[in-house]
Amino acid sequence: MSTNSSSAGDVRRVAFIGLGNMGGPMAANLAKAGHVLSAFDLSRSACDQAAAAGLEIAASAAKAVADAEVVISMLPASRHVEGLYLGSDGQPGLLPGIRPGSLVIDCSTIAPATSRRVALAAAQQGLSMIDAPVSGGTAGAAGATLTFMIGGEEEALTRARPLLEAMGKNLFHAGAAGAGQAAKICNNMLLGILMIGTSEALALGLANGLDPKVLSEIMRRSSGGNWALEKYNPLPGVMEGVPASRNYAGGFGTDLMLKDLGLAMESALATGAATPLGSLARNFYALHSAEGSGALDFSSIIGRFHHAQN
Repeated sequence: MSTNSSSAGDVRRVAFIGLGNMGGPMAANLAKAGHVLSAFDLSRSACDQAAAAGLEIAASAAKAVADAEVVISMLPASRHVEGLYLGSDGQPGLLPGIRPGSLVIDCSTIAPATSRRVALAAAQQGLSMIDAPVSGGTAGAAGATLTFMIGGEEEALTRARPLLEAMGKNLFHAGAAGAGQAAKICNNMLLGILMIGTSEALALGLANGLDPKVLSEIMRRSSGGNWALEKYNPLPGVMEGVPASRNYAGGFGTDLMLKDLGLAMESALATGAATPLGSLARNFYALHSAEGSGALDFSSIIGRFHHAQN
């Protein structure tokens, strides 16, 4: 479903806000597809990296969106998205500065209620908005193979589709505004649980003298197979190109996983859903973060089970 080029009639003027480990490669893929980008991030180093990749960097978020037909954001948390679009600390948000009729796509992972609130405010400004959080990690962002979980109106998704297909392979329309965020929260809760279980199993195998590469392959091809074993093995020396092979640098940070598990627990409380494993996973990641691993990739959780991972 992904596209690698864009005909002249499909070219959009896009403002891309948020150029971190995920947003930077996503923006670069849009530029490769032929779209005209104006990008911005509060981090100077993120802007410098994006500029080195050939992206045009705006002086501010407001200037980035001034002439945009489409605004895309990829930010860390609910408060950042709400502050960007609705304003905070006495500073105005971006929505009034975006041209009426434009499309807003938020790819951040945030609370569904925040997505609904911002989408309603966008509609009151004459804007169409979808929430489109992603799965696939930094490799998926770089390779344009992300999965998008989308909430919003079908008409807005139709307009967004060519852009999303330039950044990913799989598009799922989960429902109305906020539904994409709800789906992402469910996915990431399961991912956190699976990474802990995979780490625990690998540590047990090592304690029994098993070769971790052999054990990983056995489990990958057996009933214990999962995404962590397929794409993101947490043990150094088993798989190339994953955070475990570079001292857990880059990738999806422990603190971001902790944030997403917190969103899942908030949703569980609000809906009365039972999530005992999700709650336990959140406790594991909270302890892992508190002990100084918040900036490391979330697969570093294996250190709680196998202390010789480096």
